[in-house]
Amino acid sequence: MTQKLTDKEKYRYSRHLLLDKVGEVGQEKLKTAKVLVIGAGGLGCPVLQYLTAVGVGTIGIIDFDVVDETNLQRQILFTINDIGKNKAIVAKERLEQLNPFVKFEVYPEKLTPKNALAIFKHYDIVVDGTDNFSTRYLVNDACVIAGKPLVYGAIYKFEGQVSVFNFKGGPTYRCLFPEPPKAGSVPNCSDVGVIGVLPGLIGTQQANEVLKIILEIGAPLSGKLLIVDALQSSSISIKINRSEEQVEKVLASATNFENNDYELFCGVKKTHHDNEISAEELKELIKVQNIQIIDVREEWEQPKVDELNMINIPLQTISMNLDKIDKLQIKVIVCQHGVRSLRAIDYLQQNGFENLINLTGGIVTWK
Repeated sequence: MTQKLTDKEKYRYSRHLLLDKVGEVGQEKLKTAKVLVIGAGGLGCPVLQYLTAVGVGTIGIIDFDVVDETNLQRQILFTINDIGKNKAIVAKERLEQLNPFVKFEVYPEKLTPKNALAIFKHYDIVVDGTDNFSTRYLVNDACVIAGKPLVYGAIYKFEGQVSVFNFKGGPTYRCLFPEPPKAGSVPNCSDVGVIGVLPGLIGTQQANEVLKIILEIGAPLSGKLLIVDALQSSSISIKINRSEEQVEKVLASATNFENNDYELFCGVKKTHHDNEISAEELKELIKVQNIQIIDVREEWEQPKVDELNMINIPLQTISMNLDKIDKLQIKVIVCQHGVRSLRAIDYLQQNGFENLINLTGGIVTWK
């Protein structure tokens, strides 16, 4: 049952009421709709702003991360005064100033198989604004099990993707990507960068898909993957076919969904840890053993950890600096989040180096 508009809402949304494909009936659909946005980062910021502005009645925001100064280049809901604060909570405070007619539900926590279905059941549509594969597979599977359409977006350097999954019998994320890429082979924007406006371009497209679904107008991107090239100002659309095998696999695992380990599935977490070390373990190791610690970040990246006495060899220059790496010594490879270091280890192994250990989670885990 749709919710009627007040006179103030009719005035606020008057430009929608004038549209023949929206009108008062359509605006009432928006007011009644409940949309969950996963991630209040680069993609989540524009999605949340537009869904709030147009009057989606209930918006859920889930994000356990805090605002960092490096976010401000593209995450336009935040200011320097928000650094260190939870993104979901700050987003709610900012968005309430944009539209007091919208109800916000905030989840300042990490999305997991334990809480996903309990949260998803309260919403009509789920929007994926995440930046890692383990969460994308988790979100997809939860949407398939809960029967919720999923509006997907992803960004990489100068390119973005948008699609609608699990909509009216259409394909799912697993129909497009049955298996995740090898861990570390597709770095996120923390490791390779992203042009600041790209999340706005893709996030706005995601918001548009949400509106089409709610209003039942136009042609949602179900069965299509839209790929946007920001450098060339071009886009292409690729057809996606539904795989009944992939869908049935997810549905068959529904009873054990809460026990799924998506980080293990995506290779983020390994079944053994012979070539991994945590920050706490590294602290103990350097007390008793002489090891070489190689930082493959760029020189300007923070934080610096003087006590580790690291050798700085940026990943892109590693092939020119092999002579600086000890062939015999144990080597711990370090980067910001533990992704570039995995790529460095792969390269070094191909070039005959052994005794290579990755700092799990990167230097940001050092406290």
